[in-house]
Amino acid sequence: MPESLPGPLIVQSDRTVLLEVAHPQAEDARHDLAVFAELERAPEHIHSYRITRLGLWNARAAGHSADDMLATLTKYSRFPIPQSVSVDITETVNRYGRLRIERDAEGVLLLTATDRAVLAEIRRAKKVGELLFEQRDENTVVMQPWARGELKQQLLKLGWPAEDLAGYTPGTPHEIALVEDSWALRDYQKDAVRSFFDNGSGVVVLPCGAGKTLVGAGAMATAKTNTLILVTNTVSARQWRSELLKRTTLTEDEIGEYSGQTKEIKPVTIATYQILTAKRAGQYAHLALLDALDWGLIVYDEVHLLPAPVFKLTAELQARRRLGLTATLVREDGREGDVFSLIGPKRFDAPWKEIEAQGFISPAACYEVRVDLPQSERLEYAASADDQRYRLAATADAKLQVVTDLVAKHEGESILVIGQYLDQIEELGLLLHAPTLTGSTPVAERERLYEEFRTGVTRVLVVSKVANFSIDLPEASVAIQVSGSFGSRQEEAQRLGRLLRPKESGLTASFYTLVARDTVDQDFAQNRQRFLAEQGYSYTILDAHSLTAA
Repeated sequence: MPESLPGPLIVQSDRTVLLEVAHPQAEDARHDLAVFAELERAPEHIHSYRITRLGLWNARAAGHSADDMLATLTKYSRFPIPQSVSVDITETVNRYGRLRIERDAEGVLLLTATDRAVLAEIRRAKKVGELLFEQRDENTVVMQPWARGELKQQLLKLGWPAEDLAGYTPGTPHEIALVEDSWALRDYQKDAVRSFFDNGSGVVVLPCGAGKTLVGAGAMATAKTNTLILVTNTVSARQWRSELLKRTTLTEDEIGEYSGQTKEIKPVTIATYQILTAKRAGQYAHLALLDALDWGLIVYDEVHLLPAPVFKLTAELQARRRLGLTATLVREDGREGDVFSLIGPKRFDAPWKEIEAQGFISPAACYEVRVDLPQSERLEYAASADDQRYRLAATADAKLQVVTDLVAKHEGESILVIGQYLDQIEELGLLLHAPTLTGSTPVAERERLYEEFRTGVTRVLVVSKVANFSIDLPEASVAIQVSGSFGSRQEEAQRLGRLLRPKESGLTASFYTLVARDTVDQDFAQNRQRFLAEQGYSYTILDAHSLTAA
């Protein structure tokens, strides 16, 4: 018998985990590790993960025990796991559920602890103490009736995440059923809906193109209640409306749009985040929408983009069942803890490569194309202030020829060219003789351009970041990212996601990101790629000169 290989992981006492990328078991280890650890750095040969408290609690809420997580580390680790890490993981995971929010027979909210010491500790914290009333017994204290959301936030900050078992208002009943004549929910979509309802509110994480909208429809058909759906923009609102009309028994009279253009309140109402956060005379002018009907379900589309004011509003909606939908729990503002406490923990997560292997999302190849700044631009870059350098690198003229070469290479395919800066987008549109789409493009014009792209009338479309989210362009097979939002991991994931919907053509998607060599553009690119590396995507580095020569 040949001696078995040492494992691909090295677990260190500071709770970092190193993964040897070239190891035969690396993909399996990455898949299992991603359940509870976050990728921090992804250079070519060794990827570095960190085990965080929030990652452990999200995994625990999704049904994984400390023993499960330690078994993963033991299975793949090259060396024995440091005893301090084993103890730390066990103790951290076991903190989840030692505080529970419950409701008594009279409907009074209670905070219950599994032991008196924990309750005494958290009661001494000023911001927690003011949210509580009298102690009912040695392990139970009465809560302020309005404090359910804020208490969960404060307890998480103290390191004691509360399990919310207080239940939800059913809302006003409204009959909703799926119409599964030529389609059916996939098994993982059914599992996502089931896990959400079995565990209360929370977040479902699925790759772009894997049918998050259908999970939302499945949840609505299960809840059968008035539903408020919050989305990123008006185009997304209309795509949700179209999908619900096609996939459910809902009629046009039952679905309302509440946006900057239209103010309809129906049993199912689709509203934009922008309208909820719009102010008039210093006040949020549309908050009445949240109480306009007796909602039994609130769906947060692209929950990782939830604006800060909506967190505050959500803290007051804890009696409503809440479903967050996203491709990534990564937030560049670090507010993942607020998603955990106010929307709910991660309830279901399907790794991207796992869904790809089942044939439900398109395979994709990722490339980083490095360009050189000419001497004159290099000198300007060197002499510029830090806050100007990224724009100079991101909008380098050298990228224009590369875009032209890539568009020619993929002639006949549906190509998205994506930029961050409006003048760069305009220049690319003129260069490629292609239509451009930005935040200032009217909604009707956006929908026309998207439809022409879907049907093949338009083969190349130049877009700004407005196309990052909730846009259904199934036949897009090539994306060329010329510039982006600095080092945003979530944006990189969403932009690749534009390509992952299964294609009738069967083409493997190609995702190119153009990077100016030896600049902050290259540094930001490495950070942007971290989430996709965690999902099993690797970038092939290409030199711009090789494209021109080809």
